[in-house]
Amino acid sequence: MDTCINNRHDASGPPVSHILLADDDAELTEMLTQYLAAEGFDVDSAPDGETALAKARSGTYDLMALDVMMPRKNGFDVLRDLRTQSLMPVLMLTARDEDVDSIVGLELGADDYLPKPCNPRVLVARIRAILRRAAGAPDVAGNEAPQTLTLGDLEMHTGTRRVVCGGRPLAMTSTEYSVLEVLLREAGYVVAKTDLSERALGRKLTRYDRSLDMHVSSLRKKLGPLPDGEERIKTVRGVGYQYTRS
Repeated sequence: MDTCINNRHDASGPPVSHILLADDDAELTEMLTQYLAAEGFDVDSAPDGETALAKARSGTYDLMALDVMMPRKNGFDVLRDLRTQSLMPVLMLTARDEDVDSIVGLELGADDYLPKPCNPRVLVARIRAILRRAAGAPDVAGNEAPQTLTLGDLEMHTGTRRVVCGGRPLAMTSTEYSVLEVLLREAGYVVAKTDLSERALGRKLTRYDRSLDMHVSSLRKKLGPLPDGEERIKTVRGVGYQYTRS
């Protein structure tokens, strides 16, 4: 499964991230393309789901901003098909008042979501946060990290961002990996949701935001319980999450 980040270096500057903007709204796409280009991104677009999936599968993009409602193949189907072979970061663009869209997108493996219409500055901030996670940037506190984190049957190789659980390598999105890394570093302690959001998602937790809960839910499914049957990631109601130290 493809997990690479395709930052390319301009001879005169820092790496340039290649963004695929998948949306059938031509006017919005043009406006966002211009804004993202002004922020230093290399932007390509796709006006329908089939085109978006074909381009995403090429492996030449660092991130896809994917609208849910598109012709020929909706965003959910694009993401579902993409995740069978690639962990390329995906930011879902969802309808303003459709919470179910964001939940479904996260369940299918989206790294984050943003309601439409969106503020272009917020879009840029979300994209940069996801790219930092995908590139394995240090946490917000700038802590130095060992190359391998091991606890019981779980191993995290931070250099390659590889996770092995019970001897099985696990495929994870960059966001799932970042959430798990924070929890594992604080194993045995409760990590408040606000702290986990800032350290793992790179943004403050907002009211009614379910993204963190969905990423933890996905991690539980992928990791399963501890060998003794105990829950691996516990919910501390009203506070946050705790990775169990057995």
